[in-house]
Amino acid sequence: MFKKIAIAIGIILALFTATLFGIPYFFSDTIKLKITETINKNLDAKVHFAEADLSLFSDFPNATVSIEKLAIINKAPFEGDTLVALGELNLQMSIKELFKGKNEPISIQGIDSKDGYINILFNKDGIGNYDIALKDQPKENNDADKDPMALQIQHYKIENFKFRYFDERSKIKMVIDSLNHEGTGDFTNSKLDLKTKSTALVSLDLDKMNYMNKVALTLDAVLGIDLEQSKYSFKENKALINQLPLEFNGFIQLLEKGQQYDLTFKTPTSSFTNFLGLIPSAYTSGLSEIKTTGDFSIIGFAKGLYTDTTVPKFDVAITSNNASFQYPRLPKSVQNIVINTKISNETGILNDTYLNINQLSFRIDQDVFNAKGKIENVVENPIVDAALKGTINLANLSQAYPIKLDKPLRGILKADVTTHFDMASIEKSQYQNIQNAGTMSLSDFKYTDENNKSMAIQTAMVEFNPHRINLKQFNATTGKSDLAINGVLENFYGFMFKKQELKGNFNMTSNQLAVDDFLTSGESDSATKEAKPTEAMKIPAFLNCTITAKANTVLYDNLKLKDVSGKLIVKDEKATLENFNTAIFGGKIALTGSVSTKGKVPTFDMDLGFNQVDIAQSFTQLDMLKKMAPLAGIVNGKINSNIKVNGKLDAMELTPNLQSISGDLLGQLLSTTINQKNSTLLTALDSKVNFIDLSKLNLNDLKVGLTFDNGKVNVKPFDIKYQDIKATIGGTHGFDQTMNYNITFDVPAKYLGKEATAFISKLSVADQEKLQNIPIKAVVTGNFSDPKIALDMKTAITNLTTQLSNQQKDKLKEKGNALVNNLLTKNSITKDSTKTTEQKQKTEAVKEKASQLLNGLFGKKK
Repeated sequence: MFKKIAIAIGIILALFTATLFGIPYFFSDTIKLKITETINKNLDAKVHFAEADLSLFSDFPNATVSIEKLAIINKAPFEGDTLVALGELNLQMSIKELFKGKNEPISIQGIDSKDGYINILFNKDGIGNYDIALKDQPKENNDADKDPMALQIQHYKIENFKFRYFDERSKIKMVIDSLNHEGTGDFTNSKLDLKTKSTALVSLDLDKMNYMNKVALTLDAVLGIDLEQSKYSFKENKALINQLPLEFNGFIQLLEKGQQYDLTFKTPTSSFTNFLGLIPSAYTSGLSEIKTTGDFSIIGFAKGLYTDTTVPKFDVAITSNNASFQYPRLPKSVQNIVINTKISNETGILNDTYLNINQLSFRIDQDVFNAKGKIENVVENPIVDAALKGTINLANLSQAYPIKLDKPLRGILKADVTTHFDMASIEKSQYQNIQNAGTMSLSDFKYTDENNKSMAIQTAMVEFNPHRINLKQFNATTGKSDLAINGVLENFYGFMFKKQELKGNFNMTSNQLAVDDFLTSGESDSATKEAKPTEAMKIPAFLNCTITAKANTVLYDNLKLKDVSGKLIVKDEKATLENFNTAIFGGKIALTGSVSTKGKVPTFDMDLGFNQVDIAQSFTQLDMLKKMAPLAGIVNGKINSNIKVNGKLDAMELTPNLQSISGDLLGQLLSTTINQKNSTLLTALDSKVNFIDLSKLNLNDLKVGLTFDNGKVNVKPFDIKYQDIKATIGGTHGFDQTMNYNITFDVPAKYLGKEATAFISKLSVADQEKLQNIPIKAVVTGNFSDPKIALDMKTAITNLTTQLSNQQKDKLKEKGNALVNNLLTKNSITKDSTKTTEQKQKTEAVKEKASQLLNGLFGKKK
């Protein structure tokens, strides 16, 4: 009996489960249709989504519709702008809603969404991109006009949203990032209490000035909502700005012409701990353990109408008197803290908003620092008036405040500066309207970064005047380097506040400058412990400066440059070298050219002049020269050369990509000798060609021209003299060391061995002078470490044979003319036959002798 009951229950559960799995398939098309109808019925925008699915398990006994990758794209006048993008949108409803008729609306009880983006824009005409609801149209009173979906929300939730607001007229930009918000309340009632929880990071910019940068906000509030009057009142709330607590009272009401504000807010207590709550939480763990004295409070209100032309009047007062704080386990305290700041608008006109820092001061030990300032006319043309005066011992900062440093700071910062300027003058470079005065100095400063690179500044002094900022003195050391710099900074405020170019002219001197000391290291490889660059190196786009430099020694990679001087111009992501000179490799190098990182691939274009540069050193240590002409260890002496080269650079290290370079080289060798034994090529050539002693070659004043492109070097034909033998050399080789060269030796017959000398001595002087040099051609292929040499001996034999045969023919012709009368006899035919036989014998003898003479090429060297 029980067994049958159990089986029956099991069958029922199986059928129920199967039904739950099956229902989504039956109703998914209906749900998609309802969503599409709702969108088309209410929105004037381009809307699309990837998929809509129905689930009965995620929130059983309710049903959940999941919409993936929903996007709402604006039409004109914001054509193509994304208004809303949702990674995931879930709608909760009762299962019974699925069984409603075709024309019955589905009631939505809950909404949650993840990974959303909301982009609210106002153009110059005050039109907002959010106004995409279809305008009211006349409707007939029938079921077909009912909304496909009805909202009866009980709860909602959004996770990881980003909200962006930008008003093109007022230049107000607000970004709320990492927004998480949820609320619970019965929206079926016209009046309800909505319980909400919110967290976010808020940034605020007015024009190009930043006022808040990712400030953490938390708000738990009960909002009284009156849907009929669109009124939202704060009943119970607890807000945190970072960790600063605030309480709100009042309401916000949505009206046809704008929003009505009537809010007040304040810190619940006046303890100075409130101020520490403004500091990022990474530095304020355990606020209760920090010893504080004095008070700190924020009190404010916002009251009035927000419209296209007005803002609520508001006032925010931030004050502290004679306060102090000391962190546990830190030896020093910050004392005599005074803060008197007000942010206010008394007219409701946004441009009349002002920030007034009447006093901001503090003391650490005996060092006192004071600041004050004012910003007004914030929309039309912000005007800034500020002053700094005081001393800060940087070593005391980490002893009074928990700054996270791998290595401690030290140094004395002194300031006595006043400034007054307006943003319009900065934009137009009207420096006569900028009023600066005073000095700022830093001495005995030392800092060590996470890669253990340290910077020590002995003295740095900046002088402010109405037109520019003068770097009067800067003396520093880092690693193996020392620096002394002075110069002028122009457009400093344009760079700071308007993201304009930073202009300047500087003079720099150094006893020793190691380039590695100024390169930024990337992440280190845990296995090799080597620093790896994490991103491509770029010349900053904002720099527009000129540096005139002199250095006794510059260390770059494995090179040691002496007496370095020149001018460096940095502009438009390009560094240009002018009149750069250095002593290196026993001679001097002059360089002009540029490096650009503006494109996707960095490039360079350089002209180099070598004067009396040692061949062995330069062609060993400069990889580019080594690839162009592998002379290192083979040729000793000096070289004068002009090299023009351009190509691409490695994006990480800005070193030449050798396969991409092109250009030309014209060089002259001076006081040179050859190390034949150091070259596999010369050794192989020497074994083939015995009429030249390569070790005795004189390459003095030899001029060679070559071009290179796509990893291949083309050597223009040039001549080498050895005694009265000439060799003409030309061809190509690759950066991969493969080669294809042609060599033509122009060899006098006297160098063909003893037999040639004996034979030539039997010739008359006139005949000896008639003998021409014999060209012997060689083709060199393979590569520099494994060369292949082929001599064209057949053509050489033919040449010599032809010369000797022509001489014999000429002699026989002379004899034949003398005997012509005797040949006119009866037996003339026989004699002619005899003559022909004699000529053939002599020709064969000449050819045999020529071959014997050419064998003398392999005899003893001369």
